[in-house]
Amino acid sequence: MKKFKILGNAYLFIIMAIMYVPIIYLLVFAFNDGVSMNRFEGFTIDNFKALFEDENLMTAVYATIIIAILATVISVIIGTFAAISISRLKKGTRDSILFFNNLPIVNPDVVTALAIFLLFSALPFSKGYVTMLLAHISFCTPYVIINVYPKLKSLDPNLLEAAQDLGAKPSYALRKVLLPQLKASIFGAAGIAFTMSFDDYIISSFVKGSTATNISIYLYGAKNALRSGLYPKINALSSIIIFTILLLVVGKIVIDKFRNNEGEEED
Repeated sequence: MKKFKILGNAYLFIIMAIMYVPIIYLLVFAFNDGVSMNRFEGFTIDNFKALFEDENLMTAVYATIIIAILATVISVIIGTFAAISISRLKKGTRDSILFFNNLPIVNPDVVTALAIFLLFSALPFSKGYVTMLLAHISFCTPYVIINVYPKLKSLDPNLLEAAQDLGAKPSYALRKVLLPQLKASIFGAAGIAFTMSFDDYIISSFVKGSTATNISIYLYGAKNALRSGLYPKINALSSIIIFTILLLVVGKIVIDKFRNNEGEEED
């Protein structure tokens, strides 16, 4: 039994190392005073200064963040209300809609990108940031639905009716009774939608037109981005993203712990 435990711990250590050693390696070389990724030549923060001085790279970063935020907000609103509507349909209709909702999720990105590209090519407006935003909303919304819908199914189906019987208007019952119950699922769906939008390359590259760009397109498109010169800036940018995510995760853990302690004190 002890032998299996040792093997299990060793296996877990190997998996964690595979996942986190590359990230630690990147973080270390973000502070490297040189362009080499094989030799640490000294500690510096100049890479972060150079990152913010690169106008083209920062334009791509700003565009990525803005599109990701807008796509997240819009897809969460659409997806949440779509999930509420789906949950109130008859079983046959509901299963059919959920089936078609899941198709874009399992569909290869390149197929989805080509379909959206053909659609926008048939419409009478040029491709750019607007088409990129619309494309991001289209592929983020199904993820919102599949995250919010299971929580809806676990709730009492008569919850809204009960609130209305007690005198609440439908809009008030929705805001004060149903949506608070879905808060955790909505935030989880927003996190997934933001990540999907921020990380997307294939679909964005099909609908960007000649002027729009995001960070993924910039990195893949710049021939020298990962071969010379830009290594330190990319490492610095990646480090900022990692530290931001780490702060959000730690903040969420601290908030949850604080709320749990408050709940125990009230009990």
